[in-house]
Amino acid sequence: MAAMSRTVLGTHQKALQCNLDPTTYGTFAEIGAGQEVARWFFMVGGAAGTVAKTISAYDMAFSDAIYGASERYVSRQRLATMLDHEYALLLERLDSKRGPETKFFVFADTVAARSYKGTGECHGWMGVRFQHAPRAEPSQIIIHVRMLDRENVSQQAALGIMGVNLIYGACYFNQDPETLLLSLMDNLTYERVELDVIKFSGPAFRQVDNRIMSLHLVKNWFTEAAMFTANGEVVQASEVLYKQPVLVERGTFRPVTRTTMNMLECAQTQFLREPVVQGHEVVVLMEMTLRSLSKEGGVIDHRDFLDRVDVLGALGKTVLISNYLRYFKLAEYLSRYTKNITAIAMGVPSLVDLFEEKYYTDTKGGILEALGRMFHHDLKVYLYPAHNPKTGELVTASTFRAESHLQHLYAYLRDKGCITDLQGYDASCLSISSREVLRLIQAGDHTWETMVPPLVAKMVKARKLFGYRVAG
Repeated sequence: MAAMSRTVLGTHQKALQCNLDPTTYGTFAEIGAGQEVARWFFMVGGAAGTVAKTISAYDMAFSDAIYGASERYVSRQRLATMLDHEYALLLERLDSKRGPETKFFVFADTVAARSYKGTGECHGWMGVRFQHAPRAEPSQIIIHVRMLDRENVSQQAALGIMGVNLIYGACYFNQDPETLLLSLMDNLTYERVELDVIKFSGPAFRQVDNRIMSLHLVKNWFTEAAMFTANGEVVQASEVLYKQPVLVERGTFRPVTRTTMNMLECAQTQFLREPVVQGHEVVVLMEMTLRSLSKEGGVIDHRDFLDRVDVLGALGKTVLISNYLRYFKLAEYLSRYTKNITAIAMGVPSLVDLFEEKYYTDTKGGILEALGRMFHHDLKVYLYPAHNPKTGELVTASTFRAESHLQHLYAYLRDKGCITDLQGYDASCLSISSREVLRLIQAGDHTWETMVPPLVAKMVKARKLFGYRVAG
């Protein structure tokens, strides 16, 4: 469903419209950065029409007494306990009196804004649990935001606007989730707030696939990357990557081939031998860039996207979708969430691109700066070999030749161990390309089945993925 056209209302107008709506009534529970959301509803007037209660349990002892102890106060888990507690209390006290005519809601947030010390990440979890009709089972929207303003007061202001947008969207756009998502950035800019997680649930959103919503976040530049697990659960990067070693393979995965899996398996085996990895559980990410998902004109086929993700999910893989065309940006993203070692498994064509200076003309220090930023954070590249299409020569990390003036730079990275050959690869996989496999699938030539893992072949045939035609 395409987002509807609409007039963007100011934050004042949104809060006032909610206050004047006699059918909506609820609780505001806010921890950290002040009661910035509730403040809007009091400030515009008519708050008695919307606000049943506001609460701000800043002291940890008070917070624990109300919501239970928590290892991390700014977390999805803490937000969930706040919503559970306040929603149950709201219905217990008001349902018998107002239930038949009222759509109850609870808004909650738990936030770490910039402190006087100025250290730590400025971010927070927000959620709204609401009835889309009186006495309906509740629906819910949860989001995670990173606040990018440098001053505490500006972060508080941005938080207040985002909260109003979330409540207004739940009340008035719940039948159009894409418009609801887009409206969350009303009266804000990407320089102020990054929205990197959104999850819809409940009867108002039965038709919503949260993986598509994650795709919209990246497509609309609300964030540069979004992640979900093999079972389709949307996650915030720190929930998965925090302090863990990370291995990434980038691809189109249209479809996953034996080459795809052989590269990953070899890289994983080699990665596990790294001394600093031992004793840790390796996080494996299969990354798709938005460019790899886009057709002409930047159009993304949602069905095609889900087909790729479903196959990766069936293989047990966590998926990262991003706008990081250049690897140094991906490396910086990973280093934001883990200080442990990270590695990227790539083929020779990607290594060629890595040493193409034309891709770094907008970087002040050019390729030197880009590669410096990429390998600054204990990152390794595992290179999967390939045959040179012109000469038939096997190109490896040892035989790869950068442009003459970059050979010393490449040699330095090789000597330092930043770029290394993958060992133990299956030579029979080197001739397989996903582009050729796709062509064979669409041509009805059954020989493609030997070029992909058995589970992938089974899924492609059973669900007629990627333009599959029966062999004729």
